[in-house]
Amino acid sequence: MALPPLNPQAAAPELPRPLAGVKVLDLSRVLAGPWAGQILADYGADVIKVERPGTGDDTRAWGPPWWGDGPERVAAYFLCANRGKRSVAIDIASPEGIQQVRELAREADVLIENYKVGQLAKYGLDAPSLQALNPGLVYCSITGYGQTGPLSHKAGYDFAIQAEAGLMSITGNKGEEPQKVGVAVTDLMTGVYAATAILAALHERQRTGQGRVLDASLFDVQVAMLANQASNQLVGQTRPTRMGNAHPNIVPYQVFPTRDGHMVLAVGNDGQFTRFCEATGHPAVARDARFSTNPARVEHRQTLVPLITGWTLTRDTADWVALLDRAAVPCSPILDVAQVLEHPHVAARGMVLPRHNGPHGTTPPMVAHPVLMDGQRPTAPRPPPALGQDNPAWAPTHG
Repeated sequence: MALPPLNPQAAAPELPRPLAGVKVLDLSRVLAGPWAGQILADYGADVIKVERPGTGDDTRAWGPPWWGDGPERVAAYFLCANRGKRSVAIDIASPEGIQQVRELAREADVLIENYKVGQLAKYGLDAPSLQALNPGLVYCSITGYGQTGPLSHKAGYDFAIQAEAGLMSITGNKGEEPQKVGVAVTDLMTGVYAATAILAALHERQRTGQGRVLDASLFDVQVAMLANQASNQLVGQTRPTRMGNAHPNIVPYQVFPTRDGHMVLAVGNDGQFTRFCEATGHPAVARDARFSTNPARVEHRQTLVPLITGWTLTRDTADWVALLDRAAVPCSPILDVAQVLEHPHVAARGMVLPRHNGPHGTTPPMVAHPVLMDGQRPTAPRPPPALGQDNPAWAPTHG
């Protein structure tokens, strides 16, 4: 009555698989939940993605660009968060579908879902119902605003959460329109926080035999992500605002123009500032009382930044990067996404998985898992699945 185990020979045993044997039932869609599921898949878990018959995960249609042709084509967006999973198409609103999910949950170690608060309880697929069947189940709910509180009824969208949980108020240029971050960082970080909580619960279960109910909220994660900006407000009542690319607590730490473009200068301490001034041929500036310490530089930001701008405009970006690298002063060019993915350091680190044909079909080019284990990247062996491709392997569909 359950999906058969993965073929161990097809699971690339030479790669790290610390979660081998762990079964994950992924009822989530779009990004935060699937991102958590993909992390677990890369660590070796058998992740079974439950999707709506006919349409599947919303992101399958979020193209162009597309991977594949005809009815099998899928949006590039879907590919980024669903590596390593198996797909079953189940209508969870039907009695048969409800029973199928319950049977899968009975054997699962982890369940991830991102339905609206209370929605799965109508089908008997909420945490109390499924943990009654499987007390060791780690049940992770991901919502926009959490299971409790005055906003818990609202749907959660990364863009809206960036606005309502403070991130947009500190992103963008001073006096201009607030800006969202260029990637759905709240979704992604929620996926990461959810994955770490799941791993902690699985570790605890080894001792107790009991699962956990995890309540992961985009709103809560975004508040936590305010980090030093929230601390500045709590401690100093500073009400952080948009400062463009400048930093509220460190100077100089921002974008500067160069003769042929722009660069990031990220001076993090007084020693780096001294070396910066020496490298630029202005050692006396580092000894000036207005600039010799970071608190003084923050206080005199309006004087120092135009001074440095006059220096940076005299050289090309590449010249600055080479010069300041030799001086051990953090400085970087601003690369676009294509330049990053073609960068020799990205290649040396193995951060792009090339298209390849494997036992489960053709895997599209993808960005790799970012953490090395004993020098190897944990990588799920299966490409992102076609909708419902694993239904034939699931016994109940055969009557």
